[in-house]
Amino acid sequence: MNSRRDLRTNRAALFDGIEEGGIRASSSYSHEIDEQDNERGMDGLQDRVNLLKRLSGDIHEEVETHNRMLDRMGNDMDSSRGVLSGTMDRFKMVFETKSSRRMFTLVASFVVIFLIVYYLTR
Repeated sequence: MNSRRDLRTNRAALFDGIEEGGIRASSSYSHEIDEQDNERGMDGLQDRVNLLKRLSGDIHEEVETHNRMLDRMGNDMDSSRGVLSGTMDRFKMVFETKSSRRMFTLVASFVVIFLIVYYLTR
């Protein structure tokens, strides 16, 4: 007998909101709860979209900054290439004249400049 009562109670709990012919007025309450859940979900999605938008904007700014830096580095490399080609032309001229005193002065000055640059960058 006790098991029949438990079965009836479980059955009543299972079908509590349903009557013959449809759902009771509690369905409007569950609809409001669903709407609130949807609103919270949309708010969460909106927050995520805003975060992704800010993040993509930050990435864009970072890329622009790196592009400008790379352009400056390219310009600096071009100017240093010009300086090095001028130096190589001077080396060629010194080696062609075969002047030992001039060559010694040029090599010594090159070594001194290299050491100065080395210590300044260190």
